[in-house]
Amino acid sequence: MSTSSVPPTVPPQPAPRPASSPAPKPSRRPARPWFSSGPCAKIPGWEPGVLKDAFVGRSHRHPTGQEKLRKVIRESARLLGVPADYRVAIVPGSDTGAIELAMWNLLGPLGVDVCCWENFGHTWLADVVSQLRVPDVRVHQADAYGALPDLTAVDFSRDVLFTWNGTTSGVCVPGAEWIPTDRRGLTICDATSAVFGLDIDVAKLDVMTWSWQKALGGEGAHGMIALSPAAVHRLETYRPDRPLPKVFRLTRAGQLIDEVFDGFTINSPSMLAVEDALVTLDWCARLGGRPEMLARSRRNLAVVSRWVQGNPNVEFLASDPATVSSTSICLRLCHPVFDALSPARQRAFVDRLCALVEEEGAGHDIAGHRDAPPGLRIWGGPTVDADDIEALLPWIDWAFAATLAEHS
Repeated sequence: MSTSSVPPTVPPQPAPRPASSPAPKPSRRPARPWFSSGPCAKIPGWEPGVLKDAFVGRSHRHPTGQEKLRKVIRESARLLGVPADYRVAIVPGSDTGAIELAMWNLLGPLGVDVCCWENFGHTWLADVVSQLRVPDVRVHQADAYGALPDLTAVDFSRDVLFTWNGTTSGVCVPGAEWIPTDRRGLTICDATSAVFGLDIDVAKLDVMTWSWQKALGGEGAHGMIALSPAAVHRLETYRPDRPLPKVFRLTRAGQLIDEVFDGFTINSPSMLAVEDALVTLDWCARLGGRPEMLARSRRNLAVVSRWVQGNPNVEFLASDPATVSSTSICLRLCHPVFDALSPARQRAFVDRLCALVEEEGAGHDIAGHRDAPPGLRIWGGPTVDADDIEALLPWIDWAFAATLAEHS
């Protein structure tokens, strides 16, 4: 037999690995897949036609326009339980404009304690120190993202500046018991991602600021401010040694400009945005007001909490359950593969996961804030329906598994 006819020896080949089949996609998508933490989801059923009665193309100084602005002020104060002797106004620049207006007008005569545990608290601290150059500043800073500073160390004989809810960390203060009633200084609170979603004791705040674009799902660029009698007294008796831009001025010749608190805004507002705010406030009132808004937000958190309890791959960023926010719900991913990645690659992992969810139309804008640790953030304020969060979460599980497979 010719050697050429002998079959060549073929080394044994390993059995082919079966192709890993991706997890099946969930069968249901959210009816309203909007989970951004600002601007936030519009109210259920919203469409542009609800703005048909907007007072556009006319002067907001006209009695009709001014009455619409008055109504926003009046209804916001009523629904939020703002004390009757407080003054409430619409101001420029969203919540940022409102809190900056407060700091520029009020800080200086006393020392100030600044509490910060996430991005926005640190931003206000930087402005107090670098821009306003307040000479006597004490800082109460959290040890890590997800924690609160020691609130028992705050000195209320001084002014106190803090956020009620850390929007980028999902960490909120656990109520108002830590704030005394007989304080000497002013409490100045950025409450923008807390109003209408978290239970706020407004009487413990001398200054409370917020915007329409958060819990109301309104449009940007407009802020609101509520001032206690003590804050008004400070405005009328304290003259800062710094120049105040026109859009920050609330007094004239040492007297409060009363018309600003009666719908005569400092600068021209968008009457489309004003109409949108009125529509949303009406929706809030029809559903039962602030109690129902808080209940809706708590139901949203309950949905996420049940999912977290049964999911080894996610946990709340907040380290103390008493401080977990029901509005800006922030989550960290926990898996050996994810934990072994560098921070840059962790962020890329999160971006890929979120892109997969978004490509399926199952959830928009669920990545954590760029300054927070890489993770997820789901807005759970009252304009979001719990059923939609229920539908979103399986898509996150699916996208997590798909992204993990890409990194394995």
